[in-house]
Amino acid sequence: MTEHENIIFYEDRNFMGRSYECMSDCADMSSYLNKCHSCRVESGCFMVYDRPNYMGNQYFMKRGEYADYMSMWGWSGCIRSCRMIPMHRGSYRMKSYERENFGGQMYELMDDCDSIMDRYRMSDCMSCHVMDGHGLMYEQPHYRGRMMYLRPGEYRNFMNMGMSGMRWMSMRRIMDSWY
Repeated sequence: MTEHENIIFYEDRNFMGRSYECMSDCADMSSYLNKCHSCRVESGCFMVYDRPNYMGNQYFMKRGEYADYMSMWGWSGCIRSCRMIPMHRGSYRMKSYERENFGGQMYELMDDCDSIMDRYRMSDCMSCHVMDGHGLMYEQPHYRGRMMYLRPGEYRNFMNMGMSGMRWMSMRRIMDSWY
């Protein structure tokens, strides 16, 4: 593991224009950059958001260059906040519930699941409790579509998190090998 995780944001595509280097969470990038159209993750893993305060559409970024992420992801806005994802070594444990407030069927996930519906016959996932590790939930099977970052904690109602109307269909662990 590197000593410092860092990501560099650029105002223009292809790493041009003013830049801002970030080594931790940043709730509102507007005080550093007017816009952001490209970025480079030099080390670590980050979640980026198209609204301030870690809200709106989310996208996972690992080490690499993103010269024109907006066309790559189909975003119309640009990155407004970012969260550093700490490395986790060890097991992953998450309890997934069919209904909000930990109601309905419950299944414990300890590995990646490319289709929650196929594996568990679960029609929906509306709350969860992440005990160990960090993960990504996806709105479509096979890790496609919009995503949501889950760190250890209780998530009682995904609809209250600005994710109304979305159904979570797959889940992938964030592995230490991605750093």
